[in-house]
Amino acid sequence: MASPGCRPWCSPVRKVVEYKAPVSVLVVIHTPSLEVLLLERALHPGYWQSVTGSQEMGECLRDTACREVREETGIETAAASLVDWRQSNRFEIFAEWRHRYAPGVTHNTEHVFSLCVAAPTPVRLAPEEHLAARWLPWRAAAAACFSWTNRDAIFALPLRVSPRAQ
Repeated sequence: MASPGCRPWCSPVRKVVEYKAPVSVLVVIHTPSLEVLLLERALHPGYWQSVTGSQEMGECLRDTACREVREETGIETAAASLVDWRQSNRFEIFAEWRHRYAPGVTHNTEHVFSLCVAAPTPVRLAPEEHLAARWLPWRAAAAACFSWTNRDAIFALPLRVSPRAQ
């Protein structure tokens, strides 16, 4: 039966649900001396991470990385400044966050990038996403990360930059 006020051939308006794509970026922001920027998650105080975020429809991964850096830190960067590690990690999405994805999606593929900035830079946080930011030496930053993929990327950072930076 049609909803009141609808003609018999009308169907009720359906809400379109937009799910996150199970494809994301991880961007390790660091200085030449390997100080690493970490952000504390708003929904999980004590959970520290680098910049992360999901790819939007029609967006290339490098553009996703630039957008996420801008949205989460206020740092404007050119796509050419990002280093694409050509590395991806596949991991299970935490159960508490699966409602953001289409039914049946349980895993995410994360693509790793890095961004070198001249010095520790003050950041503008997105308060709905992060509570605090801090710059740490790379070993301390790796130890502070809750995510194994983030920790492993930071541990690999010295191998990804010029030997002079070590």
